[in-house]
Amino acid sequence: MTIPGPGPRIDLHVHSTASDGTLSPAELVRAAAREGLDVIALTDHDTLAGWDEAFAACPPGLTVVGGLELSCVHAAAGQPPISVHLLGYLVDPRHLGLAAELGRLKAERSRRGERIVEKLVTAGYPISWDRVLEFADGGSVGRPHVGRALIEAGVVESVDDAFVDLLSATGPFYVRKADIDAVAGVQLIAAAGGVSVFAHPAAGRRGRVVDEAAISVLAEAGMAGIEVDHPDHLRADRERLRGLAADLHLLSTGSSDFHGANKVNRLGQHTTEASAYEELVSRACGSRPYVG
Repeated sequence: MTIPGPGPRIDLHVHSTASDGTLSPAELVRAAAREGLDVIALTDHDTLAGWDEAFAACPPGLTVVGGLELSCVHAAAGQPPISVHLLGYLVDPRHLGLAAELGRLKAERSRRGERIVEKLVTAGYPISWDRVLEFADGGSVGRPHVGRALIEAGVVESVDDAFVDLLSATGPFYVRKADIDAVAGVQLIAAAGGVSVFAHPAAGRRGRVVDEAAISVLAEAGMAGIEVDHPDHLRADRERLRGLAADLHLLSTGSSDFHGANKVNRLGQHTTEASAYEELVSRACGSRPYVG
């Protein structure tokens, strides 16, 4: 596959209101076009619900890759489990196994969100589960929706502030979801015809991160790449991950992890090389990029 034009700008990790972004899929693709992006991947958490709207609204000149960010967990012997997010690109949206797992994860997200709110309310924070559901507006519930309720209540100034303490994975109000094992996640994405990339593997401010041995295990299971260039990665992290990707024969990608007003990340803040994007597309057989 060849992308027309010199130096395409490719952002392979963005979120809409189908999960915890603040722009609808239609608003998101229009914003991407205004920012001069050539390709974006819609990777909402544990859902494909935004694909059709994004494709229908896709402006001329923009390509939208259908994807998702799959919630997984890595559990090493004798160690507490660590959250792992896998970006799955170009899966078959009709794959029954994937649909079943996403349905289970949606229910898990709702259960976890309601429990977090219960713990916050018990501690005296003036928010409600009904208001969090209003912020989610039918989308996949995430902690940023709880963060928006905390902002509205005057508890914090931003979602990022909420994640420093109250919504932190190491904080007193955290509730773990029953996520799929990371190796099984790689295999499920592959079974659905997609390709997987490890999202923000060195984002230590989010909580504990896996070691290089765990990334090697995922590579052996068929994972295609590592998200190297990410707003939560320090320069030293990026250099180390780029070297690790080369050693493991994995692709290196870059993206913004854009969530609209829920994060300070900018569309196109980091991007993916055209050669890596082309290789990802060539390996997928579940669906194809939508060209506006």
